[in-house]
Amino acid sequence: MGDPMKQVRHASEPACIAGALRRFVAASLRCFSSPCLRVSVVSLFCVTAASAQDLIHKAPPQEMPFAIVNATVHTGDGQTFQSGFVLVREGRIVELGQGERLFTADTILIDGQGKHVYPALISASTSLGLTEIGAVRATRDQSEVGQFTPEVRATVAVNPDSTLIPVARAGGVLIAGVFPSGGRIPGRAGAIRLDGWTWEDMTIDGAVGLVVNFPQVRPSQDWWMTRSQSEQRERIDDNLAELAAFFDRLDAYAQAKGAGEAIPVDLGLEAAMMVLPAQDKSQDQKPVFVAANDMDQIASAITFFTERGMNPVITGGRDAPLVSALLKAHDVPVIVSSVYAFPDRADKPHDDAFTLPARLDAAGIRWCLASGGGASNERNLSHQIAKAVAFGLDPDSAIRAMTLSAAEILAIDDNYGSLEPGKSGTLILTDGDILEITTNVERAYIDGRELDLTNKHTLLRDKYLEKYRQLGEIDD
Repeated sequence: MGDPMKQVRHASEPACIAGALRRFVAASLRCFSSPCLRVSVVSLFCVTAASAQDLIHKAPPQEMPFAIVNATVHTGDGQTFQSGFVLVREGRIVELGQGERLFTADTILIDGQGKHVYPALISASTSLGLTEIGAVRATRDQSEVGQFTPEVRATVAVNPDSTLIPVARAGGVLIAGVFPSGGRIPGRAGAIRLDGWTWEDMTIDGAVGLVVNFPQVRPSQDWWMTRSQSEQRERIDDNLAELAAFFDRLDAYAQAKGAGEAIPVDLGLEAAMMVLPAQDKSQDQKPVFVAANDMDQIASAITFFTERGMNPVITGGRDAPLVSALLKAHDVPVIVSSVYAFPDRADKPHDDAFTLPARLDAAGIRWCLASGGGASNERNLSHQIAKAVAFGLDPDSAIRAMTLSAAEILAIDDNYGSLEPGKSGTLILTDGDILEITTNVERAYIDGRELDLTNKHTLLRDKYLEKYRQLGEIDD
């Protein structure tokens, strides 16, 4: 390979996910020379974009303190207060507890009798805000061109007016980890709150870690595979060597910078340096979010990154219980991508995916759950974890997996993930147990700001209820 520093590429400008829409329009205009056709193309694009716009107003800052009283309060860390209260002032939780409590005259009281309070649900890994309509390329902005684009920040491409965001909020999901996809290193994941006028308003942390799609390390024997075993092994070796070469360049670049050498600035390597062991102890080392599912793939990924002094987080984790000793030895968390999945091998039990969270929990592995069902299904996060509860997961662990555990893995738990004095007033009020499919979210707050829970689903419901009222088939 030679001197790794000689392989450092020079980046003249950053890759930007958000340029996809601009490139779409420009390419469309180049395809048509007729002015009339150009107008038609732009009009079609505008109609498509407009049809996927959320027109609900964003929540204004909290002006008056409010307290939810007489509710069952779940803190997210395993505590539950019966007949509890939560007091929020200036966007922060001031106090919570159990029993009666007197409040100042300016406090808005919300009766939670028979209802439940939870920290906001967190979808730890999603493309929410990055994609809208799968069949329309111009609305899919979750991937950049190229195999290695660590300079990409997913949060920059988030569409604050996505119609899918209010739908997710109606299911109690108010915070999300947005992950880029495509390529070997597609970019940096970020954490967002699901309300704001711009992506800057929504961003909690624009770079919670670097995303890596780890190569398969075992030849496939599936019926559709056309390459021979030897050809597959050769490709596996090439993929692993390519990934190793990138991190060798990264190490060489960081060492050269640390030694004060005059070297060209590489924006990709600059962005990836956050995953290296911090030279300055005042700076936090960010994790590497490694997409891996098979047992040998997970084991290889853990070895690959821990030997380089990095902190991996496994996303997917289908076979994680099979390497639980290795995960625990290196304190590697797992973001389970979904419990709605078929067994990937004939010798696995039919409920393998359903029991995955319970098995991780029993093994003492740090984990959380992401819905894995695409941006349009984030509202069902609590339904997925409820399925795991039906297959052995402790209910308190289930609530933690959607709240505090997710916040800890995304490193935003200083403000979010649990109900504690001093933390953000980001919470939901439900009319029942969040693990029941019949439960509805009645109120939702981000940093003390009450959200409008209207969304496209509720508007369509009201529209067709009115239709049948007019037909006299239902009563008012």
